[in-house]
Amino acid sequence: MGPGEHLRALWPGLALCLLITTLAVGLQAVEENVFGHPYVEALVVAILGGMAIRTAWEPGERFVGGIAFSAKQLLEVAVTLLGASVSLGALVASGPALLTGIVGTVLLSILASLLLGRLLGLPARMSILIACGNAICGNSAIAAVAPVIGADGRDVAASIAFTAVVGVLVVLGLPLFVPLAGLSEHQYGVLAGLCVYAVPQVLAATVPIGLAATQIGTLVKLVRVLMLGPVVVALSFVAPRLSPEGVASAPRPARPGIGKLVPWFILGFLALASLRSLGLVPDAALAPLARIATVLTIISMAALGLGVDVRGLAQVGGRVTLVVTGSLAVLIAVSLLLIRLLHLN
Repeated sequence: MGPGEHLRALWPGLALCLLITTLAVGLQAVEENVFGHPYVEALVVAILGGMAIRTAWEPGERFVGGIAFSAKQLLEVAVTLLGASVSLGALVASGPALLTGIVGTVLLSILASLLLGRLLGLPARMSILIACGNAICGNSAIAAVAPVIGADGRDVAASIAFTAVVGVLVVLGLPLFVPLAGLSEHQYGVLAGLCVYAVPQVLAATVPIGLAATQIGTLVKLVRVLMLGPVVVALSFVAPRLSPEGVASAPRPARPGIGKLVPWFILGFLALASLRSLGLVPDAALAPLARIATVLTIISMAALGLGVDVRGLAQVGGRVTLVVTGSLAVLIAVSLLLIRLLHLN
């Protein structure tokens, strides 16, 4: 099949994903105009929109190729481009004590979420998705981790859907910790940076409290996002050891070569991050690259949604909700402990 024929085969599915993406981005724009910030991001709207369409109508054979391409290849390109947004300068600027605390909090949260997920009987890959989403950066972390561990589209959709709902509740409820825990603006900013999922949500959670909270919250959040790279690389080593879902006694695969052990898009992510840290990525290119990565991720989430049967989500809904809320409670508790241990004012 030539390039032209291949593109024609992909086009119906791609067009459907692009239509959902356009509607999702438009809805987020309406939210921003009305509320000043989006409560439900376009990425979440896209995956929920895809799921809604799939519930009402199953796309035919001619859509399958484009949907699969959007869900896999476009997502891998998006993860690669995310590397351009990572700079080691933020790590240095945060200071060793706070930096160590952020890293420790993220790792403890991941371990607690994994343990809780496994205790409640969630599949290993879904447990990993929820753990990384809660501990690092919500939907973006789930989207980045999914192709590395070979997660099923249903698991990705469930993780994002339930994490999104909890994420909005966190933004609305976290300011209550200021009077309840007697937190200063600076302390609350650290708490928000450690517990809120997305950078825009950090702004929504901290702006009402004060400028100091917003500044430190954004910094802590950005450093927390930087954990995504090392965690994804570590998971690329763990992924070959994960058994196929439902096969408890699957034989452990032989250790693959570096090209299989670390996927190409992770190598691309690390390469772009290194170039950015060395100042070799022009500042003028950062915003366009970030926008492209965002759009590609939204398209991929629309594609994943189109492959999800809502009836399958209902089977794991209660357990996923318990794991998401339980791991979030652990994250908040560890964050408050860190604030006390560091004697932040």
